[in-house]
Amino acid sequence: MKKHFQRWLPPFLMFVMALWFFGNLSAPKDKDFKFSEFGELPITSNGRIVPLDSLARNSLLAIREKQTLNTEPWKAWNENPKIIPATEWLANVMMNQAVADDWPVFRVDNPDLISLLKLPEKDAAKHADGKHYSWNQISANIDTFEKENERVQKIESANRTAYENAIAKMHERLTLYAQLKNAVEPANTTDWPAQLALYERLIPAGVATVQAQQAGLSYNKTNFDIFIAYINAFQFMANLQPPLILPPNGAREWRRMGDALLDAPRPGGVAIDNSVRDWAQMAGALTANQPEKFNAALLDLRSQLVPAQSQAMAKARAEVFFNQMQPFYNAMVIYILAGLLAVFSWFNLSETLRRSAVWLIWLAFVIHTIGLVYRMVLEGRPPVTNLYSSAIFIGWGACLLGIILERFHKNGIGLVVASGIGFITLIIAHHLALEGDTMEMMRAVLDTNFWLATHVVAVTVGYASTFVAGFLALIYIVRGFFTKTLDAATGKSLARMIYGIVCFATLFSFVGTVLGGIWADQSWGRFWGWDPKENGALIIVLWNALILHLRWGGLIRERGLVNCAIFGNVVTAWSWFGVNMLGIGLHSYGFTEAAFKWLVLFVVSQLVLIGLGLLPAKWWQSFKVRAV
Repeated sequence: MKKHFQRWLPPFLMFVMALWFFGNLSAPKDKDFKFSEFGELPITSNGRIVPLDSLARNSLLAIREKQTLNTEPWKAWNENPKIIPATEWLANVMMNQAVADDWPVFRVDNPDLISLLKLPEKDAAKHADGKHYSWNQISANIDTFEKENERVQKIESANRTAYENAIAKMHERLTLYAQLKNAVEPANTTDWPAQLALYERLIPAGVATVQAQQAGLSYNKTNFDIFIAYINAFQFMANLQPPLILPPNGAREWRRMGDALLDAPRPGGVAIDNSVRDWAQMAGALTANQPEKFNAALLDLRSQLVPAQSQAMAKARAEVFFNQMQPFYNAMVIYILAGLLAVFSWFNLSETLRRSAVWLIWLAFVIHTIGLVYRMVLEGRPPVTNLYSSAIFIGWGACLLGIILERFHKNGIGLVVASGIGFITLIIAHHLALEGDTMEMMRAVLDTNFWLATHVVAVTVGYASTFVAGFLALIYIVRGFFTKTLDAATGKSLARMIYGIVCFATLFSFVGTVLGGIWADQSWGRFWGWDPKENGALIIVLWNALILHLRWGGLIRERGLVNCAIFGNVVTAWSWFGVNMLGIGLHSYGFTEAAFKWLVLFVVSQLVLIGLGLLPAKWWQSFKVRAV
């Protein structure tokens, strides 16, 4: 019985987690309003065709740092606070601001900013959790905020305090929210279908009054004032540059609602088309809580996209499915479980736990791979196009190397490497996603060609390999210094793994750097320009080569190799993130301030581990056991 249990437990655990993954693929069913179909509508944002579902999730991530909205954050989890999906939130922000503006969507963590905006502190009785606030709460003191923001914008980002960074971040969030509020109708419009109909009827008389006023003739001042008020409102909408929600019609490209409304009265302009009216009907129906009319207008709008925009609709549906699948989040959860099982197997030497971890790592790796390939198909690009995708690819490559290591050394070390780096890199990717759309259009100079595609893949494999070597070294020190599980055989096995991975990393980092030079020669007219990113890649190559030479020359032994490999983490982290934070050079496209604190903490942690690695052997728990 026990043998059967040990034999079938690993596949059973994998089967359970696979069922959990597939159970998350089904989209939540709509009750009244068809918000899921609304989320499948294609629009243009950040230079690419995206579904409204992606716009909703990316916007909510940027504003609230989550992909769902808790409309009652002051309630405890066991009090069942109301959670709504991103598409429902976006629909209300666009078309029902009377409701959306009261939802606590803005996350504010800085206490000085909370004081500046006079926001309530944590008090469940007053429906305040001390972190999340609504547009109405913040806009009550918007004038004070704008004056402070003007001062902050004059300060270079590198010289700002935490409070000033919070001001700048809140300005970005408020701007994004204002763009969404003005994407369909002028913000705070009470009856948009009626207002649109009135504007359409007023166009001939309005144009005539403007022409008469310009010619110095008598005109109807009432009509003139109403018409100019509309024009000013639509101009304000267009100036905010919200997403382009109106599909192409004839020779026209995707358009913003504000631009389309401004074009109607111009000489040679086009009449207000059915897509504008459908959006207006959806807005009126949502405000009046009439799901049948909302769904009918949505159906009519979708029908106008066929067949001209069938390809865009198919792409939008595919991206919605990808969003619902959340492969990287699900893989991250499974990585955690597999890593825990692998670590526990060290302490009781359970082969069943190790095998269970193997099965789960394979499941997580398959899900990770599906997500990676799916993104490539959606983008039509190589796997690495920005910092976010580099984190995804580094985690994938490290997981693959960990699986290979475990295939040859069945001791759980490769599993911990795969799960540990997989989890860490996916966490990094999650935080990078807070900066906005992770599949945005690339800059022209970064557009795909053969040399770029091979360069980024090769150099990122070099990153992943160097991190794997450093993670193996971390395991060596943690197990050796703090536990009694690092026997002589395990120590030698780890050293061989580190050495082999460093050889692999040296090859790919060198090849990737050379390929980058070839691409730079084609794109920028020079092979090498001592750009900070280029210098970082070169330092990785030199550091890995130095480790090999030190080992070949006998200048370092087992523990020396380990310490050098850990410092390789510092070197790689600098090349991966550090040079982007300088904000200079041709490779500063991935600049992110939020990562600076974590980069510093990571470097400090690696230096601490190196310090432990330099301590005398008599202080190591595992070496004490060997001595006995």
